Amino acid sequence: MVDIKIKSVKKLKGEIKVPGDKSISHRAVMIGSLAKGVTEIEGFLNSEDCLSTVRAFRAMGVCIEEGVSGSKLTIEGRGLGGLSAPEQVLNVGNSGTTMRLLLGILAGQDFPVVLTGDDSLVERPMKRVTEPLRKMGALISGREAGNLAPLTIRGGQLKAIKYKSPIPSAQVKSALLLAGLYAEGETAITEPAKSRDHTERMLKFFGAEVEVDGLTVKVKSRPVLTARKMTVPGDISSASFFMVAAAMFPGSDVTITGVGVNPTRKAILEVLREMGAKIKISPVKNALFEPIADINVKGDKLRPINLEGEIIPRLIDEIPIIAVAAALAEGVSQIRGASELRVKETDRIKALSVNLAKLGVKVEEVPDGLIIRGGSPLQGAEVDSFGDHRLAMAMVVAGLSARGETTVLNTDCINTSFPGFMDTLKKVMSYE
Repeated sequence: MVDIKIKSVKKLKGEIKVPGDKSISHRAVMIGSLAKGVTEIEGFLNSEDCLSTVRAFRAMGVCIEEGVSGSKLTIEGRGLGGLSAPEQVLNVGNSGTTMRLLLGILAGQDFPVVLTGDDSLVERPMKRVTEPLRKMGALISGREAGNLAPLTIRGGQLKAIKYKSPIPSAQVKSALLLAGLYAEGETAITEPAKSRDHTERMLKFFGAEVEVDGLTVKVKSRPVLTARKMTVPGDISSASFFMVAAAMFPGSDVTITGVGVNPTRKAILEVLREMGAKIKISPVKNALFEPIADINVKGDKLRPINLEGEIIPRLIDEIPIIAVAAALAEGVSQIRGASELRVKETDRIKALSVNLAKLGVKVEEVPDGLIIRGGSPLQGAEVDSFGDHRLAMAMVVAGLSARGETTVLNTDCINTSFPGFMDTLKKVMSYE
């Protein structure tokens, strides 16, 4: 296991590029595999999570070739009915996105598949996906009545449903839209608040009939998906660590190029502006199905923030790094309505509370979030990633402003979403 030691810096300065968007990379492989023809993907996130998706589709007969850098993929799509039964159990490692979205696709296949993952993933809840897929006609069994992996699924003969999701979840919505490609009729999913919309955008891009009406998304069955060429934009969740790092040091000036600024993902920009960061967005022309921009962040004194309600689903992955910003803002910040964080790679609410307290932050853990009394200087300490990539990177950023040395334990997990994170960070660190 790799530990990272970090010392305080004066500011961040320079221009960087972050890896391709994790969510879009997963979906590009999945939908490209179901399309007819050869799909070419530039900017693919060559991380452990996304490679789990690649391995799963290779196991089902899809030819996927990687370029020299690993960020280019060529996929020989098999069409909706072209997948074949894997010879072994599909182990998707730590990738909850792979497992949940793949369940939607497997619900449309007429062969059985066993899905499993690593020690963390097999304890994460799947009922939110398996329950509506059963209503569509899929046969699913597993631990806790199909809530926990390993899961066995056999699909085929699906019927369309109108599903009202109790939670705003892009993974639930995406799984049902992908199953809807195989279901007879029109499948409709309504959410209580809008979640990220990468799946519906990409399905349209490949030729599916998708209709968005407020909080409801509909897809018609059996479209002919056609292979496309695409470039995956930079991941705004990965960029958020550098945005916060720049925002928390007056005098910082960092530009991150080619970042996806999907409206359902850019709430982090709204939050940092409200906290006092100076942010300039320069749109990139000729983006295909996702808006892309260069983002410039200049640091300033940070103000506290109160987050709750409909904004939470739009920045659920960024909350760990927002908590670090809140720790440095003078005053009381509150993050509420974020109980979803309890069932991520780790219990992020508890893990953030433990680590921030070690750094000298006055923090209170509540059932659905955190109350952070910020403004006091952080003190270097030994903190733990708890095997969670976003927590690991957030703690590294916290260490940039802490007095003394901060050690972040067990940081191998960063490779699940951002290989080369430390190399990129070092490019903009300044001690002068």
